[in-house]
Amino acid sequence: MMKEEWRMHSSLFGHSGFALFPGFIFLFTFLVCLVLPVFREIVSDAGIALGMHYFFLLVGGMVGAFGLMGREFMNRRFGQASLIAYSSRTLPVSERVIFLNFLVKDVVYYFFLYILPFIAGFALAVKLVLPSAAGSFKFSLLTLTLFLSFMIGLSVVFFLSTVYAHSGKTVIAGLLLAFPVLVFASGNFNGETLYAHPGLAFYLAPSETRYLLAPAFLILVPSALSLIFLKVDYPQVQKSFSNSFSGLSSRLGSYRYASFVAKDFLDLKRSEGGLGKIIFSFLLPATLVWVLLSALGNVIPALDSLLLFSLVLGVLSSSMYNWLTEFDLFASYAFLPLKVSDVIKSKLDIYALLNVVPFVFLLGLGLRTEPYTLGPSLLVFLSISFYMVTVLVYLTGLYPSVNLYNGKTFALYALSIVPVLILNIVLSILGPYYLLADLALLPVAVYLLGRSFRKWDGVENPQF
Repeated sequence: MMKEEWRMHSSLFGHSGFALFPGFIFLFTFLVCLVLPVFREIVSDAGIALGMHYFFLLVGGMVGAFGLMGREFMNRRFGQASLIAYSSRTLPVSERVIFLNFLVKDVVYYFFLYILPFIAGFALAVKLVLPSAAGSFKFSLLTLTLFLSFMIGLSVVFFLSTVYAHSGKTVIAGLLLAFPVLVFASGNFNGETLYAHPGLAFYLAPSETRYLLAPAFLILVPSALSLIFLKVDYPQVQKSFSNSFSGLSSRLGSYRYASFVAKDFLDLKRSEGGLGKIIFSFLLPATLVWVLLSALGNVIPALDSLLLFSLVLGVLSSSMYNWLTEFDLFASYAFLPLKVSDVIKSKLDIYALLNVVPFVFLLGLGLRTEPYTLGPSLLVFLSISFYMVTVLVYLTGLYPSVNLYNGKTFALYALSIVPVLILNIVLSILGPYYLLADLALLPVAVYLLGRSFRKWDGVENPQF
């Protein structure tokens, strides 16, 4: 499985292009952490550790969603790869054994791809810019506890996605009920609540070995249940649908891309996961981020929770473009009188429609919590969301889920995004109306979008 993972990625990007990805994670973490002396003026070392542990909890959760979307993505986009995990019926090994190995492979794979380069970059930066404080960061212990945080996120979401495969309505109902409870209770969370994170608690008090019990439980039990109730082979029953396409496209009238919009909405609705994509890839992480920022706002008054959340929400919303491009290849349209830019424009139109979900989410939170900063927050969200997706389109075209694993492409993506995000964080601390500077992103995004259309129209064979 490790070999096939390498062969698949290296065949897409070349050996050096993919091998550079963890190297870039190391370099990027190192450069960002050079500003640690500034951050330590407003955030304690424990607060820095807190942010890292919750970050890897979210990363693990996003990886764990492969139980929901992995099979469909591999079959529809890389069916020719014929991976071991998706060929279980042809092998004299049980599906549970195969997916246990798949889970272990992913853990090892992401440990070397994300966690180890991150820790190495962080450790080098600390020793260079904070040599006197290097002893306060226990790097070997930090590696273990960040790994535990990643595994907790992966295991819990893998379990939820496995339950979703059996009964999507149960998971959706449960999460929709928990969602308003978390949002309305977030104002009561404080620093002590955040520091109860199992991995973080052990990092801060390594002598208390009892703190390892909670991470072990949250990793082993959900993983075991996911494997016991694994559902890989869906019944191949014949499905029939009424002609929703004609009615949906006709409602859009003479709109040029009506057929594309109708097709993509039906693809999203009928694909494995359906509404689960919005819950697992967007609403669930967004809710956790809001809870985290609300608690941090209680501890650090200089941070405006709603402004920072609108920034994060703009970043998260750009992931919706990934969903919309996972269903088909441009080769399917190659015999039609269309250009790549036509398909990209249709995806962007649907992206704009889907952005109503995070917009309403932010609007509701702002009216309830911080109405005086609601206007700047909405501006930040719209500006960042539009800018993020145009950068994504320019660098990756119709294949963001694939192209971002190229080290060079990801480096350009990060260099285009991170300075803007850091500047917004600084401006939000100075005052909400400083964020009106984000209006300057709009002409940049429009210009970049025009360049994107010309760039991808000029690619002779834009497919993977």
